[in-house]
Amino acid sequence: MRKLVALRRIARDAFGHFNADDGWAMASHLAVSAIMALFPFLIFATALASFLGADAFADTAVHIVFDTWPKEVAEPIAREVQNVLGVRRGDVLTFGVVLAAFFASNGVEALRLSLNRAYRVEERRSIIFLRLQSLGFVMIATLGFTAISVLLVIAPVAANIALSRAEWIEPYMGTITLWRYIIAVVVLVLALVVVHIWLPAGKRKLTDIIPGIIFTLLGWIAGSSVFAAYLGRFSSYTTTYAGLASIMVAVVFLYIISAIFILGGEINAAIMRYRAARRVLAG
Repeated sequence: MRKLVALRRIARDAFGHFNADDGWAMASHLAVSAIMALFPFLIFATALASFLGADAFADTAVHIVFDTWPKEVAEPIAREVQNVLGVRRGDVLTFGVVLAAFFASNGVEALRLSLNRAYRVEERRSIIFLRLQSLGFVMIATLGFTAISVLLVIAPVAANIALSRAEWIEPYMGTITLWRYIIAVVVLVLALVVVHIWLPAGKRKLTDIIPGIIFTLLGWIAGSSVFAAYLGRFSSYTTTYAGLASIMVAVVFLYIISAIFILGGEINAAIMRYRAARRVLAG
């Protein structure tokens, strides 16, 4: 009974704060910022990866980013992304690529703003530090994706060598496609941990953010499944938006998962407030 009361209190706190603090508007801002940051990030990351010699980066990055999206949403956007990334660019330090990195960091700033509101914290760090931190997140994501792209190129070669020496491990090797899905999920979980701990102001422990991350992952699975089913049966986006249908579908999908992401932060904050209140009462 006590647990049920606690869950009801936490849920009321989280959803109440989400509504009172413009959570729906923040989800819209985050969704549009994500779309605007996606292409610049992939352009910058592909240029840097090519400079570092990771020519397979573009295909790997597209898989990592879009493998966790519903097929109906991901395929049209992924095709356009691959078309953009297929254009050969010059040196990584050209003005256009540097500008792409700056625009990509705007997506990180949108994440920061939404989490600061969710965790009820006030940002006191300098603008210069925040922007450098956002650019640092873009660089870390780029280097991480680059390392993964290299590993996925090396993996089949290493697998063939291993099979030639020990055929009994063949049933356990899996496929590259399976590993791409596993890597995409691992990257998603690590990204959620990083942004919840280090991006917003204040300090949080890993135990403080786990409930919201679990809610976010389960919510994204449920939201993606429902939205994919809707697109498959009832969608009229093509007749409504014509050639803009694919981008509008992506925006609506990102709006849904952005709202779930912000709610994850709200749930973490509500649990932290509930625990603090319990400690005060116990003391």
